[in-house]
Amino acid sequence: MIDIANVSKRYGNKVAVEDLNLAIPDGELFAFLGPNGAGKTTTIKMLCGLLFPTTGTVRVGGFDVTTHGDESRKLVSYVPDQPFLYEKLTGREFLQFTADLYAMDPDHAKERMERVRQQFHLDEFLDTLTERYSHGMRQRTVFAAALLHEPKLLIADEPTVGLDPKSIRELKVLLRQLAKGGTTVFLSTHTLDIAQELADRVGVIHNGRLIACDTVDGLRKKANSDGTLEDVFMKITEESPSLEPGAEAMG
Repeated sequence: MIDIANVSKRYGNKVAVEDLNLAIPDGELFAFLGPNGAGKTTTIKMLCGLLFPTTGTVRVGGFDVTTHGDESRKLVSYVPDQPFLYEKLTGREFLQFTADLYAMDPDHAKERMERVRQQFHLDEFLDTLTERYSHGMRQRTVFAAALLHEPKLLIADEPTVGLDPKSIRELKVLLRQLAKGGTTVFLSTHTLDIAQELADRVGVIHNGRLIACDTVDGLRKKANSDGTLEDVFMKITEESPSLEPGAEAMG
């Protein structure tokens, strides 16, 4: 589903991503970890077609995001860390707006809206203006909209921020169900216990470079540690070399 080959992204002499190679198959739940400024956001924006690589290619579902962005974007949904809604729309109107953006068949859109309404327990606020929503209500609505067109790739950036324990549990079940059903889930998070619990594989980016990519057990072997993913992450990133003089990681 995701094929990133020899990708670098630079802004002048500032390095956001350096020589990134990453392949993620259909149905994998992949956790993307890294310190702030490591290059996670830049990588996500390239997957979404919001940024183009300076060198190399990014393909989603076989489509080059630079030359076939319309086709690749149809396969993707992105849930950002700060959920955005049009505040003068109700939740129902926002879902309809999303269906129209993807040019969904009206009957299928109606069926899918009913499905996500039930799935995310939206009844109590679906016809309320979204400007009145709490963070948790916003997050549920954004996820419902993201899954409306049944994407092949779901990118979720810090999806558990601001959620209560019950909502976090429901979200974890949802992400595993999506992956089991064949949807590729690209999860960017600082919540390492969730990554350890859910991910099929974990990638660690640091200073713009992918310094490790494996199962949690594989990363433990790499770090020569039998500790938690947090222990392994700290050891791997602390041992990673710094950027060359004159370069600065960002994104």
